[in-house]
Amino acid sequence: QVQLVESGGGLVQAGGSLRLSCAASGSSFSINAMAWYRQAPGKQRELVAVIKSDDTTTYTDSVKGRFTISRDNAKNTVYLQMNSLKPEDTAVYYCKANVNWLGSQYNYWGQGTQVTVSS
Repeated sequence: QVQLVESGGGLVQAGGSLRLSCAASGSSFSINAMAWYRQAPGKQRELVAVIKSDDTTTYTDSVKGRFTISRDNAKNTVYLQMNSLKPEDTAVYYCKANVNWLGSQYNYWGQGTQVTVSS
């Protein structure tokens, strides 16, 4: 089993910044890709950013140039630096990890962290 614990959400004014963290813990696992998703009220969960094991990154168009995903392999942690935040970035942000565990691949989700951007 792998557990993901997120932190760093909160309330910020438009134009401000936040940094989300997601730490993976467990035993006998290795991480392939890690990603951040978000879900705003009344909307479907959407992919925000992905970072693969070779450190290649992908972003949804609405956050390109404002958000940066990164990872610390030694700490099994992924970060999402969010700059120039907009009210439309308000959502619950979820971390997802695709891991190898006991010879198989699994996807795990964090519990979510609320990000609220006021205008």
